[in-house]
This record gives sequence, structure tokens and C-alpha cells, in this order.
Amino acid sequence: MPNSIYPITIYYDASCPLCMAEMGNLMLRNREANLVFVDVSATPGASPLPGVPYADLMRLLHARTVDGGVIRGVPALRAAYEGVGLGWVTRATTWPVIGVLADALYPVVARHRQRIPRFVVRWLFEGAARRAAQHAAASGSCSQGQCTRR
Repeated sequence: MPNSIYPITIYYDASCPLCMAEMGNLMLRNREANLVFVDVSATPGASPLPGVPYADLMRLLHARTVDGGVIRGVPALRAAYEGVGLGWVTRATTWPVIGVLADALYPVVARHRQRIPRFVVRWLFEGAARRAAQHAAASGSCSQGQCTRR
């Protein structure tokens, strides 16, 4: 993603353990303040993103770019990871076959995200979040999803 889309606002479901683990990891790595986080579940029924129904925000991850554009699903995840310098994590989703599979499977995973066992969520994100927290503590401070360097 070009840097001109940042900062982007990420609309996520904090009531979902998988979403919260992933966003927590991104929050710890958000040292350049390229991401702004909005918990959609904090205002049930009310959409904080104009023109996008609350149900849609709860169905798939959405992001609003600095120019007002809206991206959803895998492209929103990709933009979030690129925004914190981890574009390599989602790079495979830009490849032809893997990208098509990711786009097809993401809505299925998102629909069933609340059913994913917590041990799987911990396995996916615990190590990454621990490394991010250690790095953030060593290089600056983090508060409410924003990290700054000393």
C-alpha cells in the first residue's frame, strides 16, 4: 500500500478474542501512528463509519484510508500490517492463487471467529504480542494503541 493512505482507521470487534489478539499485536507495533483503532462493538447497533452499516462492520474488518476510501477484509488486514512495518506477514495474500483463496476464506473465518478456540488464538498471537511488547518497552512507550519512541 502506498504511504499516502496512512493513517488508516481500523474498525474491529473487540468482543472477539481473535480480533482483539490481532489488534492488540498491531497496537503494540503502531509506533509510527499509522493506524487508528475503533472498537465497533463498543457502540452496538451504531456504525462509527458513515455509509457502512453496523452489521457489515461486525461481519468483516474494515479500514478507512486518510482520503476517505474504505477497504474491507484481506486488503484491510494487509494495509494494517503494512502500516506497522509487517507487510511480509500478509505478502502471500497478493500472490494469484493464495490471494484468491485468502479472499474466499476470510469471510468464512470471520463468520466463525467467535468459535475459534482460545488456545488457537494464543498460539497464533501470544508469541508475536510478547515480542512486540518487549520491543515497545525497550524503545519507547505505548498507551491506548499508540506507541512513541523515547
